[in-house]
Amino acid sequence: MSPLSPVLFPALTEAQADPDGPGAHRPALRFGDRSLTYGELAAIASPLAARVAEAGRIAVWATPTLETAVAVVAALLAGVPAVPLNPKSGESELGHIVSDSAPTLVLAAPGTQLPPALAALDRVDIDINADIDVRGTGAASPATGAPATVGLPGLTPETPALVVYTSGTTGPPKGAVIPRRAIATTLDALADAWQWTGDDVLVHGLPLFHVHGLILGILGPLRRGGSVRHLGRFETAGVTRELSEGATMLFGVPTMYHRIAETLPDDPALAKALARARLLVSGSAALPVHDHERIAEATGRRVIERYGMTETLMNTSVRADGEPRAGTVGVPLPGVELRLTEEDGTTAVEAYDGETVGEIQVRGPNLFTEYLNRPEATAAAFTGDGWFRTGDMAVRDPDGYVRIVGRKATDLIKSGGYKIGAGEIENALLEHPGVREAAVTGEPDADLGERIVAWIVPSDPQSPPSVDELADHVARRLAPHKRPRVVHHLDALPRNDMGKIMKRALTHD
Repeated sequence: MSPLSPVLFPALTEAQADPDGPGAHRPALRFGDRSLTYGELAAIASPLAARVAEAGRIAVWATPTLETAVAVVAALLAGVPAVPLNPKSGESELGHIVSDSAPTLVLAAPGTQLPPALAALDRVDIDINADIDVRGTGAASPATGAPATVGLPGLTPETPALVVYTSGTTGPPKGAVIPRRAIATTLDALADAWQWTGDDVLVHGLPLFHVHGLILGILGPLRRGGSVRHLGRFETAGVTRELSEGATMLFGVPTMYHRIAETLPDDPALAKALARARLLVSGSAALPVHDHERIAEATGRRVIERYGMTETLMNTSVRADGEPRAGTVGVPLPGVELRLTEEDGTTAVEAYDGETVGEIQVRGPNLFTEYLNRPEATAAAFTGDGWFRTGDMAVRDPDGYVRIVGRKATDLIKSGGYKIGAGEIENALLEHPGVREAAVTGEPDADLGERIVAWIVPSDPQSPPSVDELADHVARRLAPHKRPRVVHHLDALPRNDMGKIMKRALTHD
């Protein structure tokens, strides 16, 4: 299916056109013991799409449930932008998102108690338990009397599909407007890179208000005509069960794969299940090399990583037919241009030597359109010739593989005349047996400019490794100028919903 087509889900269109055909009976979505075939999904989502088609934007109370998946599919069929809302958002943040995006409707599961910030919106409940007539997908919508059709006319590649709010680490969350073009091209590029087909069955337990869980984890299988089994809540037992029962792909974030790595030595069933998987994919943050190696040793399978952002969807990935090189995010996806730039943001880094650090800039059909209501922020995010400034720092190997070393704002440390990425130091620290978790930041230093600070969760809190021990460990593995000068011991590192370490919460008090 061409990315220029308004049809995002060909299998759903086929199921509507032929409710007795084999495609209609293929499994599409499963959450726990609740599931829908493509025919059943069309029978529910099509009239719902007709019902919301006149809305300007719709909010979706994005719990990890079947109802959330149906709501987003219906919005996409209707050509109405959906705003997925994090159910864990605080009152102030949620109020900002609702005020900024101005939805006219909120979609939620029946019986869900919604917070006061949504009280003024008209509500539509998604009743999955209603009787489903797979032959009724062309019947009149009870709300409008109009035929309920999949793939409404008037849609273009630039039609907004989703408004996904960023984490807001430097201010209130910004709404990234993601067009249908970006979703289609990203998912098709991943299909090329991962050899992803309708025969694949994806398992994951990711939240559905982010790009990773929603676009890749739900819309990805539906675009391919395959199926997804959502765990509801991530548990290694659920991973074992689903991979043992025919799932072929696993998506997770580093926190999940860390739990897997910790569990594997005492869980041979999990190791056997992971060994069966066709593809193990990690994203949303860097997966420590130590966890890569532990999983590979126990299962014989390598986890592959990819790199993306809310604003860009996916930019790079290790390919299914490529080398699964730990610590890298692979090569640019088809259609994506990627360059590294010097500090001025315009001069390209020419040395692809695996050492020279630059900021990643990307250009391609995978990019968002704008920050909603923020023309100045949108303009600042792009160069004059259309490159998006990611703020991520990386090096590139001679064969094109990209290795991210951190965020420009928090992970690029300038010490003693060197530009140092925090990520490689964190990986080195995690190879020390006395370190369970690690984060690295910089702090001002009169002599060096910045000194390297390590924040670690010790494997044994009663006997944590000393600063000298860790400094020597890093110096031997990387280089003397990359060794930490200060070490703080913590009970846990602060993390967000996707498992990313919130470095701004690490203070030097």
